[in-house]
Amino acid sequence: MQRFSLFRGKLGIKAHFEKEQVLFHKGIKVKVLTLFFIDEVAKYRLYTDADQEGGEYAKIFEEEYQDALHELKQNLLTDEDYKKHLDNIPVALTHNGYFSIDKKGKIVNSKETGRGADKQCNDVDAYDLILKDKERLLSFEEPTRFIFSHSALREGWDNPNVFVICTLKHSDNTISRRQEVGRGLRIAVNQLGERQDDPATVHQTNVLIVIASESYKDFVTALQRDISKSLSDRPRVADVKYFTGKTMQTDSGNVEVTQDMAEGIEFYLIQNGYVDRKKNIAEKYHDAVKNAELADLPDDLQDYKEQVLQLIDSVYSDAMLPQIENARGAKTNPLNANFEKKEFKDLWSKINRKAVYSVHFNSLELVGKCVLTLNNELKVIPLQYIIQRGEQTDDVTIDQMKSGAGFQVSETAIESNAKSIQLAVRYDLIGKIAENVQLTRKTVAEILSQIKKPVFAQFKTNPENFIAEASRLINEQKATVIIEHLSYDSMTEKHGIDIFTNDQSKQDFSNAGNPLKHHIYDYVITDSKIERTFVNELDTSSEVVVYAKLPRGFFIPTPVGNYNPDWAISFKEGSVKHIYFVAETKGSMSSMELREIERTKIECARKFFNEVNRKINPDQVKYDVVNSFGKLMEIVGIGASVDTNYAE
Repeated sequence: MQRFSLFRGKLGIKAHFEKEQVLFHKGIKVKVLTLFFIDEVAKYRLYTDADQEGGEYAKIFEEEYQDALHELKQNLLTDEDYKKHLDNIPVALTHNGYFSIDKKGKIVNSKETGRGADKQCNDVDAYDLILKDKERLLSFEEPTRFIFSHSALREGWDNPNVFVICTLKHSDNTISRRQEVGRGLRIAVNQLGERQDDPATVHQTNVLIVIASESYKDFVTALQRDISKSLSDRPRVADVKYFTGKTMQTDSGNVEVTQDMAEGIEFYLIQNGYVDRKKNIAEKYHDAVKNAELADLPDDLQDYKEQVLQLIDSVYSDAMLPQIENARGAKTNPLNANFEKKEFKDLWSKINRKAVYSVHFNSLELVGKCVLTLNNELKVIPLQYIIQRGEQTDDVTIDQMKSGAGFQVSETAIESNAKSIQLAVRYDLIGKIAENVQLTRKTVAEILSQIKKPVFAQFKTNPENFIAEASRLINEQKATVIIEHLSYDSMTEKHGIDIFTNDQSKQDFSNAGNPLKHHIYDYVITDSKIERTFVNELDTSSEVVVYAKLPRGFFIPTPVGNYNPDWAISFKEGSVKHIYFVAETKGSMSSMELREIERTKIECARKFFNEVNRKINPDQVKYDVVNSFGKLMEIVGIGASVDTNYAE
């Protein structure tokens, strides 16, 4: 094996162990597979007249595997279960080869074909295991974890549990990097075949590590270019022409972007440097969004802020291509001494109990609220028709014809039809709304039958808009009723301490700055400028003893999805009113600027922590939404005496 291939092979084995150790302890276990791409079958498996034997790559793999395993087990001082698992896997059985096979059952090399099928029985068995028997391959009873392949791409092979891809060959320009990486871009499954797609942990579990034959920069550049080509059909220019005529959905109905509004949007982007000279969305815009630093829209567009930003986001931008991390540059982020502090242990013991929720409400109450809201707020926009007239420009070029710019619009008119439309397609009105709002057909029928006749008559003028608007209003009332009648019951089961150690080893903290003083890790990754400022002030506060960015594995179940709070904070006793605090950081404190799903989750979290305080802890844990450290200190009551019986 050449020197560069040997080094990448070592990295591939180590990356496999790191991911496997984390997922081995993830509830119902998730098996990790690693895929090696090689340039020649003979380097992995040799065929002679007498028999077959392992090639150069197979022999060196076993040597490197043993060395990496020995090093790993020296560091696994307390993880006896994982050590026992590794000891039960013979090195000769943990790797296998998967190569092309012809119609006669013979293994096919790209340079050589056709050896006797009787000498290929082991290859055929491996082929069947890897290609056909995925359930067996993904079980822990099957020792195969490392797969060597030469031409798997040609047959469309894929497996949901490939977490590491390592290329032991020179770059092959005839094969798209996107195809190669695509072998591992799948949602993993556990031993029961359940997809690991929980919103709280999906992005931590399903991370693909690629060890490439090129430099990191060259590999990323080429892959990004390949992805960019596949997105070439998306609009790329944020100008007046693109925005004019677009439809914005608002609470009061649909609004079409006029040319004057489109000019305002374009000027806003230019004025703030959010586009480049070619009107492509610049990285400055995405940074401003991430850090909640977007400049204010012009006054005439303020009422459509959310819709305008959605239109801008719909324009393709190179800055939003997937960011590929260099795992070799990452450093570990182990738990530090703050994790062992009594103050953190006490806080964690109060909030780590799992819970289930129940919702009991009278359907008549929901029906009544929905009828009242629909009667007062349901406004259906009549069907509109956009009529454009234009003519071909003088001296049109081939490029203009290809881009659709060969004709120039000279007149645009909008016509509406408020009269009843004779539909050629029948709508299942009740069924469609019931599907959208997740209520029974009977309940939806009761709501629609009780609204006023003029309100219901709007259905005839625009059925699609009627269904969409009615569904939205019913869902809003449903969310209100859910929050009013939601209750939590605590369980004996608790969140395991392993949620603080999972997925910490491969995050990139190279730009994280100096180690933190009060956090349970030396470093923390923040999602915005607001969070970075919040961390700096927490870490320098004399009132804060210890704090933690809560991991994704800690979540509160709600009817609209699992909710993961941001921070858990323990203050010095006697310095504030609330010693224990769980905080959600948001750029805006206004409920009007939070999405409905966010508002619902936050209200559910309030009920969850109220239940924690009522049933589990005599000492109160305070939960609230803050937009700054100053707001946090205002809520906890700095300088106030401790009052563990404080009532909300």
